[in-house]
Amino acid sequence: MNPTNWLRAATLAIALVATHAHASAPQLKTPAPGYYRLMLGDVEVTPLNDGTFPMPVGKLLTGISALEVDAALSRSFLKDPVEASVNGFLINTGTKLVLIDTGCGESGPTSGNLVANLKAAGYQPEQVDEIYITHFHGDHIGGLLKGGKRAFPNAVVRASQQEADFWLSKANRDAAPADRRDNFQHAMDLLAPYVAAGKFKPFAGDVELVPGVSAQAAFGHTPGHTVYVVQSAGQKLLLWGDLMHVAAVQFPDPAVAVRFDSDSPSAVAQRQKIFADAADKGYWVAGAHLPFPAVGHLRAAAEGSGYVFVPANYGLPH
Repeated sequence: MNPTNWLRAATLAIALVATHAHASAPQLKTPAPGYYRLMLGDVEVTPLNDGTFPMPVGKLLTGISALEVDAALSRSFLKDPVEASVNGFLINTGTKLVLIDTGCGESGPTSGNLVANLKAAGYQPEQVDEIYITHFHGDHIGGLLKGGKRAFPNAVVRASQQEADFWLSKANRDAAPADRRDNFQHAMDLLAPYVAAGKFKPFAGDVELVPGVSAQAAFGHTPGHTVYVVQSAGQKLLLWGDLMHVAAVQFPDPAVAVRFDSDSPSAVAQRQKIFADAADKGYWVAGAHLPFPAVGHLRAAAEGSGYVFVPANYGLPH
């Protein structure tokens, strides 16, 4: 074999070995750490993903037919059940570190990642000063405890007085249908260590909780459901908890409700009011069950009375 042919053969052999080596590498099938970062004026906002869960949209939504649900999902290249995100939001004002909602915690096989992602984002649970809860459903308060102890040992937990009065009432628990009493007990168990430590402090009405972060009543989904507003340097972000659940359906038609609303007409009215305001004024919005990182803007749809969600354009914080 002449040198030229030998070189060609050797090159081919190396290429075949390299190709084989790459093909045999195992698929990792693990996501990147679930955090994102953006600046709102002088405030740092870090969306944190707790995980996902299969949301049975057809069984969940009301005021819409099964065919309409399927058609709406199909337009977004989705099918039932929808893999729904569970998100929390870390707000660093420069003087306070505030966490909005805590995710599912240890209750689900594909969730419970919020604390790990908080650490990946460069923070520790001990650094969280305050936790603001939108409402007491398990996918928003489940992460308050880890191993039966406070997962955020230095944090004060805050929620609306109406929400606390409803869910932490033994009388309400005992009067609830048998299949719903566990929801009350779950809330009581999760809040108890914070109550015992003097670190649960409900608030009443629309109030500024720390400079730049305010609570705003949006009752309906639950009796004390609350949204939180962050403002800095002329910019605004509204963190709306469970104001809506299924983007593909409820943005085009905000009148669609969910079966576990405490008061569906009020929940629909709040959704319609806040959607219209956000689209009109152009401020940032973020939701617990929007696809992660769950931050963007709303604009009115070109046709009809619905809205279009425009996700944040990816960029580095500066």
